[in-house]
Amino acid sequence: MATAPSLRLRLFVLILAPLLLVAMFLGLWRFSVAQSTAETLFDRGLLAAALAISRDVASSEGDALSPRTRSLISDAGGGEVFYHVTGPGGIYVTGYAYPPAWGATAVPSEPEYRVATYRGERVRVLRMSETTTIENLTGQTVVTVWQRISERNDFAAALAWRASALIGALMATLAVVVWFGVQWGLRPLNDLQEAIERRTPDDLGLIQRPVPKEVKGIVSTLNRLFAQVDRSIQSHQAFISDAAHQLRNPASAILSLAETLPGATDPAERRRRERALITAARKSARLAEQLLSMERLRHGYSLPETSFDPVAMAQEVCADLAPFALERDIDFSFSTGLDSGRISIRGDQLLLAEALGNLIDNALQHGGPALSRISVTLEKTRDMLDFIVADDGRGVPAEQVPTALSRFGQVDPGAGSGLGLSIADEVARLHGGEVRFSPSDRGTRVTLRISMA
Repeated sequence: MATAPSLRLRLFVLILAPLLLVAMFLGLWRFSVAQSTAETLFDRGLLAAALAISRDVASSEGDALSPRTRSLISDAGGGEVFYHVTGPGGIYVTGYAYPPAWGATAVPSEPEYRVATYRGERVRVLRMSETTTIENLTGQTVVTVWQRISERNDFAAALAWRASALIGALMATLAVVVWFGVQWGLRPLNDLQEAIERRTPDDLGLIQRPVPKEVKGIVSTLNRLFAQVDRSIQSHQAFISDAAHQLRNPASAILSLAETLPGATDPAERRRRERALITAARKSARLAEQLLSMERLRHGYSLPETSFDPVAMAQEVCADLAPFALERDIDFSFSTGLDSGRISIRGDQLLLAEALGNLIDNALQHGGPALSRISVTLEKTRDMLDFIVADDGRGVPAEQVPTALSRFGQVDPGAGSGLGLSIADEVARLHGGEVRFSPSDRGTRVTLRISMA
């Protein structure tokens, strides 16, 4: 039998799989946020550097930058900042001689950012202008500052990797917690398994131990299965006990007759004992067949999908049993308005033949001394088929009908095995019908009704 993944592993995967997807999307989002944050921080750093340079140029009239401003330029945003300053009339004041190309557009009145190329590298450029006076010249002082974009990307990547490392550490911690947490959560199931494993084959009592509500359905199903198995075992044990009891007397009778047979010297007496032995053996075989039929019907039997002629089946059963009635001077008849070969039903022909034979045999066994007539009739009523066995014997009182149909039930103790009508009733139910007793002025009228659908 193939082994499915453990419940612990399945829960572990089901819990962590969506969390891993969320962590991946969170990492991508965090990288995007890191880039945006780096852009904002570096642009503000460029603006601060530009303002500081503009202030120093105005205060020193272009002579020099203050140490604080130089420190800011060299440390702004974690990367080197380049600058270029021109005074009124476009006169070079300080900084690097050649700034990145800005184009032919006019000098902006507000700080403006662009992306350009400087010495083969992409840079972020900020340009701003202010009105200043340098050596008695008043005009626009243009400050241009720029910084490598690669440094910004490195800073953004560092932010993203730190965030990813934090998410990874959290996921690893969560995986450990989930793995051992699932094991702890499944502990009641392991305890239940150990409790069931400690049971002996004879212990089919209900599971009474407390379990989580998610497992109550499984425990209820197990308890129901245990109850069904217990009932089945008890039923088998009762059947074995009843069968042993029923077979004991016929076996003893056969043994007794067999032991007396060698001592019979008179030919007539010997023939009488032989006939008695044959009769006892026939009854014992009949009882064994009925016991096997009853047990087969009660446990897992399914009808075959075969069709047969019920008229021919009934005629054959009556032909087999008619001699037993005739030798007792009993009028025996079979009648039907149905034509043989014109009708067919689905089911087990052998079981139905045995059930009909049981009804006829029941009339022969329990009809009493006054029994003089047995009639078998086959009728069709809508989609049902009725096998009717009627006799003029002693009859069965209505209050004793349930006893007659029960397993090993006997209206007359000591006569028969009490299985014939019970088997007939089981066979009828398997074929979608029933065995019913109908009121009769004299004797018994039993109907074996089956479905033709």
